[in-house]
Amino acid sequence: MSALGELRSMKRTGDGASPAASRGRKQNRAAFLFLLPWFLGLFLITIGPMAASLVLSFTRYNLLSPPRFNGIDNIVRMLEDGRLHKSIEVTFQYVFISVPLQLALALLLAVVLDRGLRGLSFYRSAFYLPSLLGASVAIAMLWRQIFGVDGLVNQVLAFFGIEGQGWISSPDTALGTLMILNVWTFGSPMVIFLAGLRQIPVMYYEAASVDGAGRWQQFWRITMPMLTPIIFFNLILQIIGAFQSFTQAYIVSGGTGGPIDSTLFYTLYLYDRGFANLDMGYASAMAWLLLVIIAAFTALNFWASKYWVFYDDQD
Repeated sequence: MSALGELRSMKRTGDGASPAASRGRKQNRAAFLFLLPWFLGLFLITIGPMAASLVLSFTRYNLLSPPRFNGIDNIVRMLEDGRLHKSIEVTFQYVFISVPLQLALALLLAVVLDRGLRGLSFYRSAFYLPSLLGASVAIAMLWRQIFGVDGLVNQVLAFFGIEGQGWISSPDTALGTLMILNVWTFGSPMVIFLAGLRQIPVMYYEAASVDGAGRWQQFWRITMPMLTPIIFFNLILQIIGAFQSFTQAYIVSGGTGGPIDSTLFYTLYLYDRGFANLDMGYASAMAWLLLVIIAAFTALNFWASKYWVFYDDQD
């Protein structure tokens, strides 16, 4: 190419930039434009409100007047708040009982479905459906009717001559009904378990059968160790989701957390302080405490995973 041609090419592509560099800049601009909505959502919907919540957690703010800085008063209030302590207790019971039961049921059904049942796609979809609807207002209202005094549970018990009770109105059983609801939404972890089971090489089971291992031994010696990464993944997701549960308790208890605060989830009490009592500064401090609790349990699970989670690339 002549010197004149090179000069014209440089003028067309910019200040001495090559055509390849020019195309690269155009592609970068296009990529940025496509990512711009995500960045706007990240900063305006996630990072921005989180930063505002952190600032408000050190203030006294009722939504009607400007926030006033009060230092660590909200933290001191949390240490002395009996209802807050009760909500933490209720939430811990809900998480530590319902999540293991949910995962156990999900794994059991995944193992059954993995045996190649006819109509597998139908069962997989049918079992997954509760995961989509379990946190909805409609299902919570239905649950309230099922466990009511004249609900389906008492009708079934009456058929067998057993006198029922108000399962939701009793402080001894109200939380248990919400645990059953959470266990019922086993579809999402079940589908993940089923995908994990399909990834276990068949040759492992064939070799174990040749060595005389039964199904039970194969399950504990092959299936469970190979599934530990999937179990760990589901455990993290379900614990985080359980700590954030709100709709079920709000609808079933009528927004009060009753009876006698037996269904007072942490998020429900947070909502009560922030929106029912307009104590938004205190509610912001509670929100950050919840973030710390979830982060602590997540970090603890990651630390403990090195003792029970096994990967294929491990020696």
